[in-house]
Amino acid sequence: MSELTVTETFLKRERWIVASGLVLICALSWAYLLAGAGTGMSAVAMSNWQFPPPAHAVTAGGAWDASYWLVMFSMWWVMMIAMMMPSAAPVVLLYARVYRHGQRQGQIGPTYVPTVSFIAGYLLAWLIFSGAATGLQWVLESLGLLDAMMMWSSDAVLSGSLLIAAGIYQILPLKQACLKHCRSPVDFVSRNWRQGWTGASVMGIQHGIYCVGCCWMVMALLFVGGIMNLVWVAGLSILVLVEKLAPAGRGIGRAAGAVMIATGAYLLVA
Repeated sequence: MSELTVTETFLKRERWIVASGLVLICALSWAYLLAGAGTGMSAVAMSNWQFPPPAHAVTAGGAWDASYWLVMFSMWWVMMIAMMMPSAAPVVLLYARVYRHGQRQGQIGPTYVPTVSFIAGYLLAWLIFSGAATGLQWVLESLGLLDAMMMWSSDAVLSGSLLIAAGIYQILPLKQACLKHCRSPVDFVSRNWRQGWTGASVMGIQHGIYCVGCCWMVMALLFVGGIMNLVWVAGLSILVLVEKLAPAGRGIGRAAGAVMIATGAYLLVA
């Protein structure tokens, strides 16, 4: 079989290869979280259906050494991958499809589609966010506002303020502009199209920036319900997925914002 034939055979099957790769990435990420994400604790032990989380004596954390910083940073990044990749799958698959169409039309050479480069650029944006989130976790823990063991807020003012801020952000123009890009893969690909591996990375970074702009305040709510509380993590993941992919996603997102504001106000008053 010639090299060209091998390439053509790969291209015909690449759609399923890309889709399977995305499923595998998500599955491995969730498996890592279920295993405790390197924290030494069971994710089940850190999960709770109660909201707000049970109040108890705050577990003070020790000094963060380099290895603990790495564990927390890795936990955040893998968590972002687990939560965000399902909603990013449509644009990734569309990018691969458009690239293949260009190859069939003779506009692009018969090379492998640089989908991996697109995904890497997308995840780079969330890598930067994860670094900022890790730093904020350290600050909140140092101030005694975050339980070091359970990783959820121990302060009603912090929880209420974050909920209100996230609820208000849900209806702001910046949020809606970023959400529009996330909900319109065709528009994004057509407006930002670039060829080659470098172009794919740039497109991935651009889409990742829109995605971070859309969801960063929702991700901040992990400090409220528990960073490793899988009930909370799964709930926020579903909200993001519905908001981006469901026909009524915009309205659902605004309604969720109203609930966040009401809940935050209740926590501040109560």
